[in-house]
Amino acid sequence: MNIPVVLIVTTLPDTLTADKLARKALDARLAACVTENGLVRSRYRWQGKLEAAEEIQLLFKTSVARSAELQCFIESNHPYETPEILAWQADASPGYGQWVIAETSRPLHA
Repeated sequence: MNIPVVLIVTTLPDTLTADKLARKALDARLAACVTENGLVRSRYRWQGKLEAAEEIQLLFKTSVARSAELQCFIESNHPYETPEILAWQADASPGYGQWVIAETSRPLHA
């Protein structure tokens, strides 16, 4: 039986900023894996003007239990005024889903 996981996408202005955000999320066990999808070119309307920007896209994989916390973390640590944060639930294979859950679980302290 498949296990639900949550995928979250965001874009950042450069590789250094993307690396820093990914590492902090992994260190906090908010994500099991962060895939850097590389350079993307975004076109959008911002404050009434058409804009274009080269950005680094990140794909976070997390558990259902940690997804809301990860979204808040991204928003709090993102350099953009209005960051792109897109989240959706996906079915993972049992082995991968269990790994995501294990990696995003906080260790119990005695």
